[in-house]
Amino acid sequence: MEKVLHVQAADWQELQKSAKPVFLDFWAEWCGPCKMLTPTFERLAAKYGEQVTFAKINVDELPDLANQFAVRSIPTLVLLQEGNVVERLVGLRSEQELADLLSRYTNGHAQG
Repeated sequence: MEKVLHVQAADWQELQKSAKPVFLDFWAEWCGPCKMLTPTFERLAAKYGEQVTFAKINVDELPDLANQFAVRSIPTLVLLQEGNVVERLVGLRSEQELADLLSRYTNGHAQG
């Protein structure tokens, strides 16, 4: 099963209603650090996917959404809870740093 949703415009309304926290990865094909972050994001999705919705947003395909979140540099990671931004990170981050952040919103429980 695909653990990371690749957001299309039609998906956005549904994502905003999510009962689970939503972790957004704003990225682009041409962005080297974004590509380096992808395997980390996917591993975290495999680990926390039951408790957090993971979604990638291509800023070239959805510039209005990137503007809505004032994304000026990529990668930008945004964690939403009940539709509100609770965390925002810009730049390449370590898997441990992101896992620590997610643990604060998931009671520290990752799936085996």
